[in-house]
Amino acid sequence: MIEHINWYPGHMKKTRELIEENLKLVDVVIEVIDARIPRSSRNPIIDELVIGKPRIIVLNKSDLADDAETEKWIATFGGRDSAVAMNCMNGGGKKQLLARLAQLQEQKNAGQLRHRPLRMMIVGVPNVGKSSLINRLTGKKSARTGDRPGVTRGKQWLSLENGMQLLDTPGILWPKFEDPNVGIDLAFCGSIKDEILDTSTLAFELLTVLSDRYPELLLKRYNLEELPEAEELFDEDGREISPTLALMDAISLKRGFILPGKKIDYERAGRTILDEFRGGLIGRITLEKAGEHIR
Repeated sequence: MIEHINWYPGHMKKTRELIEENLKLVDVVIEVIDARIPRSSRNPIIDELVIGKPRIIVLNKSDLADDAETEKWIATFGGRDSAVAMNCMNGGGKKQLLARLAQLQEQKNAGQLRHRPLRMMIVGVPNVGKSSLINRLTGKKSARTGDRPGVTRGKQWLSLENGMQLLDTPGILWPKFEDPNVGIDLAFCGSIKDEILDTSTLAFELLTVLSDRYPELLLKRYNLEELPEAEELFDEDGREISPTLALMDAISLKRGFILPGKKIDYERAGRTILDEFRGGLIGRITLEKAGEHIR
C-alpha cells in the first residue's frame, strides 16, 4: 500500500513566485486539470493565488475520461461559461474555449476607447497537458510537450492566432498531499515521476480501484471471464492472496509476463497496466466522480 507521496522540488516554489509576480498582468486564468481526476489534479495553491480573477477550467484528456462523468464535473465547476472539456492533442474543445475567451475580451473592452487584446495565464500541475493546449491556441509548437512531468521551464509570453496574449508557467504541485489518495491518483495519471514510486505496487493500487469501478473494462481488455473473488484465493505454495494480486497474476499469465522459474514478472505487468490505463487502452475512465468524497 502506498501511504504518502511528497514531492516539492525547488522549481515548484519558483513557479508559485512567478504566478504571484505576474498575476496582475493578466485578465483571466486558464486552469488545466486532468478530466480523469478533476479533484486531485486541482492545486489548492492555485485557488489561493488567483482569487478575484476570472477563471476557466479546462478538463483536458477528456477523450480518456468517462463522458457522463465529465459532464457532471462541468456542471459542478459552474457550467460551460466556467469549464470546457478538451482533448488538447487533437484540438477537441478549442472552439468552445476560444468563444468563451472572446466573450471575456468583449466584456473587458466594453465602453473603452482603446481596445487591447485579452491577456491570460495558463496554470496547472505537471503533465496535465498545458503545453499541448498552448500549442493548440498559438497554432505552433511554442511550448515543449512530453509525457513526463517537469518538461516546461521558465516564463514565456506567447501570441494566439487571434492576437490574444498568453503567459505560460511551469506545472506546480503543492508541498504535501493532505489525503494520500490525491498523490496516488496523480501518480496513476503520470503527474508524478514514476522513478520515485514502485511501478508494480502503483499498478496494484490502480487495479484495486478499477476492479471496483470499471470491472467490465478490465474483463474486456485482458480477455478474462471473471474477476477473482475474495474467498479462498491461494497461490501455488498454498499462501492466501488478495483478489487484486490474483487479478494481476491472471493478467500476467494472459500476456506472458513470466520470468525464469515460472515466476510472475510484476515489474513488466505493472508498467503495462499503467501504460494502457494512461493511453486509454483499458477504456474511458474517470477515477473521481463529481459530488463524492475522495476515497
